[in-house]
Amino acid sequence: MEKLIETIVSAIQDKKGQNIVSLDLTGFDGAICSHFVVCNADSTTQVCAIADGIEQEVLEKLGQKVWRIEGQQNGFWVAIDYLDVVVHIFQSELRDFYKLEELWADAPLKRYEYEL
Repeated sequence: MEKLIETIVSAIQDKKGQNIVSLDLTGFDGAICSHFVVCNADSTTQVCAIADGIEQEVLEKLGQKVWRIEGQQNGFWVAIDYLDVVVHIFQSELRDFYKLEELWADAPLKRYEYEL
């Protein structure tokens, strides 16, 4: 699972995704997965490019296919489901509006710095 998260974060960084965090949801009743990875981008084009990059890099490096993906039609909020890990890619304004991390405020949170 750690390798999956690292690969996802790397793909997000490659496409210049912003404010990347992972939330550890293990041990939370009602959690649909064990980890969320959340980021944002300034345009719908970039949101979709990040989603495509994640899908491609995870398949190439880990041989793992997406179980389900939603939101690519509009590019405002794309959710990519890898069963244990769900990735949320928001357009920046929507991330501020939905405040997904605040819904899981008690979950351990890890921030990822942008790497050149």
